Amino acid sequence: MNGARADSVTGDAAYAVPTGVLGLSGPVDTPAPGTLPLRGDLAHIALAGRHLAAHYVIPEIRMLGGAGAGLRLLPREDSDVVHRLPPGARFEVLDRTGEWIWGCLGPEGPSGYCRVSELADEPGPA
Repeated sequence: MNGARADSVTGDAAYAVPTGVLGLSGPVDTPAPGTLPLRGDLAHIALAGRHLAAHYVIPEIRMLGGAGAGLRLLPREDSDVVHRLPPGARFEVLDRTGEWIWGCLGPEGPSGYCRVSELADEPGPA
């Protein structure tokens, strides 16, 4: 189980804590930075059972603001923008530190950091 279930009405994914015993059956290739929402300390809940992390997070669903967002590998202004995300896109927030958030478009990525100010004011649909 990957922790995701589809809403049959809207098609949006909702995430739940997986049930049963989780474990990895062998070595797993480390994904390239900026792809899967996986860091050493935490990962998207949908990756539980596929990738090992200290903590798994059920994301907070938000929407990007009118200017979209620049997704970076590091939470710093001088970090290169590796993905441009369009205005109004659904964004899954996994972590927040000061003015930076780390998240993804979904459990398959892309993932990275953007500024809190690049989000729309209101939370997005679940």
